Amino acid sequence: MTTAATSPRTARTAPRGPAGTGPRGRAGKAPGARPGIASRTTATTPRALPPHAFFAERLLAVLTGERPVHWMLGQTVGEAYEQLVQLAPQTPLRIHGARPVLRTCHFHPPRTDAVEVFATVAAGERIRAMAFRLERGADRRWRCAAVELDGLHARATQAPQPRVPAQAAHR
Repeated sequence: MTTAATSPRTARTAPRGPAGTGPRGRAGKAPGARPGIASRTTATTPRALPPHAFFAERLLAVLTGERPVHWMLGQTVGEAYEQLVQLAPQTPLRIHGARPVLRTCHFHPPRTDAVEVFATVAAGERIRAMAFRLERGADRRWRCAAVELDGLHARATQAPQPRVPAQAAHR
């Protein structure tokens, strides 16, 4: 019996490198390929996700509770990990029923080694907004530097303001 975690149809694994960089045989053909016949494996090989979409999927897994926060430990810098520690226990994107899905994911490069990403997530009947910043380190790896979800970052990190009774405010 296969479980959802081991089923090939539901397994979520990251592709290994850009498309087309796998081992090749003679004359650029896939190993074992016959001339004039298309290989079945090349038609079904998943394409590598760009860094911004890869991180959006990783953040989605943490914010739905599918993965623990420490899964992002080596993928974050600065305050981003603390932001996730505060957001993740709320599992803000968890819904009953189908898993939330990344609908759109776009980026804007404010400089060469940084991108600001904005994405929409379909969570049940709601569409949620997610934003994060990626920065490329000296080792050329992208890491998440900031996370915000529908304005939840601002509420999660700010201390609650003391409430002043209306009568005390007028005295």
